[in-house]
Amino acid sequence: MKQRVITAVVALIIFIPIILLGGYWIDVAAILLAIIGLSEMFIMRKRIIVSPDFIISCLGITTLVLPDGFFSNLPSYLSRFDIFAITVALLLLVTVTTKNKTNVDDIGINTLAMVYIGNGFHSLVAVRGAENGLELLGYILVVIWATDIGAYSFGRKIGKHKLWPAISPNKTWEGSIAGTLCALVFAAIYLYFFPVGYNHKVWMLLATLIFSVCGQLGDLVESAYKRYYGVKDSGKILPGHGGILDRFDSLLFVLPMLHWFALI
Repeated sequence: MKQRVITAVVALIIFIPIILLGGYWIDVAAILLAIIGLSEMFIMRKRIIVSPDFIISCLGITTLVLPDGFFSNLPSYLSRFDIFAITVALLLLVTVTTKNKTNVDDIGINTLAMVYIGNGFHSLVAVRGAENGLELLGYILVVIWATDIGAYSFGRKIGKHKLWPAISPNKTWEGSIAGTLCALVFAAIYLYFFPVGYNHKVWMLLATLIFSVCGQLGDLVESAYKRYYGVKDSGKILPGHGGILDRFDSLLFVLPMLHWFALI
């Protein structure tokens, strides 16, 4: 527990100023986090990261993470997704040059990882770059952190009924419900002082409920692929917490939803 607290404090000391500064700071941070997350996917699959497919995948995920304005000088008939498609084509060529040592299944997982991680961290950039980005990002961090802390704390104390033991044996229904209730309480307090989103607060609390539940689903998704690959944590970069994907699993699911809910 002591190690977890120390790591959390150090991470916040680094992360919070980057959030406050925004701009290029958040762009660079998001790209670095995405590449580290991608490397964790490779290592979980026992794939080496000093390889052509990893380097090309890094280019692809960077293309997805970068803010929209970065591509404003491209010809009108080209977009970031055209650039991304080129990186996927290059990955497919790797299957030829390596004589299927890197096969089409590997490329499929690489592409899925680029989209899953890249879109999540692009949404981090997009949210912070919005007109009310700092307040909105603060809101979603409150929702996710309150859910995680509430679910962990109450789950340990009163949790009896397993939520999904085949995927994540330590999670309980009691913890999950308590986490969502904590998210609703702390989001309501936050929105009182920093009103963001819909004018009607009832709709924002309904959105909070959905974001909290979906954040927990994102956590379960990460648990599912970690269990598939037979690893406890996605990485070791954060002592006591695991890897970048361990810490951002819920956010990678929820941040894109802010666009779907017309909040950015």
